[in-house]
Amino acid sequence: MPLPPVIVYYSSAETPPPQALSGHVAAGESKLVTARAAADVLAMVNRGHPALVVLDGDGDVGEVCELIGNLRSDPFSAIVPVIVWSEQPEIEVIERVLDAGADDFLKHDMDEREKLLRLNTVVRRAERDVGVHPTTRLPGTAMIERDIGARLAAEEDFAVCYADIDNFKEFNDRYGYGHGDRVIFLVSKILRDVVKAFAPAGFIGHIGGDDFIFNVSLDIFEVCCRETISIFDTLIPFQYSEEDRRAGFFWGKDRRGQLHRIPLMTLSIGVVTNSQRCFTHTAQVGELATEMKAYAKTKQGSIFVVDRRHGQRDTLAGQARELTTEAIKEGP
Repeated sequence: MPLPPVIVYYSSAETPPPQALSGHVAAGESKLVTARAAADVLAMVNRGHPALVVLDGDGDVGEVCELIGNLRSDPFSAIVPVIVWSEQPEIEVIERVLDAGADDFLKHDMDEREKLLRLNTVVRRAERDVGVHPTTRLPGTAMIERDIGARLAAEEDFAVCYADIDNFKEFNDRYGYGHGDRVIFLVSKILRDVVKAFAPAGFIGHIGGDDFIFNVSLDIFEVCCRETISIFDTLIPFQYSEEDRRAGFFWGKDRRGQLHRIPLMTLSIGVVTNSQRCFTHTAQVGELATEMKAYAKTKQGSIFVVDRRHGQRDTLAGQARELTTEAIKEGP
């Protein structure tokens, strides 16, 4: 069972937590922890990564601003949302804490509902921002699992498509990470455009690196896969130099220093559906999607492969020679 989210509260004046905050914690599933010093706040954030930090703005405002600055100076702690709670209505105080990096400023005389609404909004915004990939702005693994879980709970027919770029590492080594990031962004744009065009209710996620997931309804996944591969194969050659593009490959060294012909990048997509399987957990879907993606990567060129097997999960390793088009469907 996951631990409840933690809210850290600190007051240099040792003022008790606001009643509305305590009520919010009591009504929900979070845990309120009070820090005794600013250093304790930093330690708690770096050790436990709380859901929210609430600071008392009625104490030493200079210390509050310094603490916020310290939190924002470290990329690990910078993503934790910070709210300052105060009775001081002076715009100068509000301006100081917001300039220091606070996410919001709540005054004690605000309507109680407004306080809670703004507090919840800050937390939700932080969860959303943390859950996206910085290069593609696509949702990450937590939101991918959430989407698959929602589809399982709704008992809808769906397809989970795991896309991976072949020969990306070699491209990145030859052309540099800047060009590599452009390829990653290009693929994310292709997936967004294709899925939103053919499956407006579809979901696109970025696992990391050159791995992507898109979840769509069962009746549209083949169209999405084919269109994605078609656009990918059209645009990817133009990410290479003219010489490499015309040759269709370049010479690259492996980890042992041996020269090999490196083909142009292709796209492998492994597809898992619940049309002939009953999944009870998102991890089952993820494991099988990874397996299908790995199988797709054993094929040449851009391709998508669909698991058509029935019943319980079987490994592909012992069946590779016996797979038929009924068990594994390949395209395009």
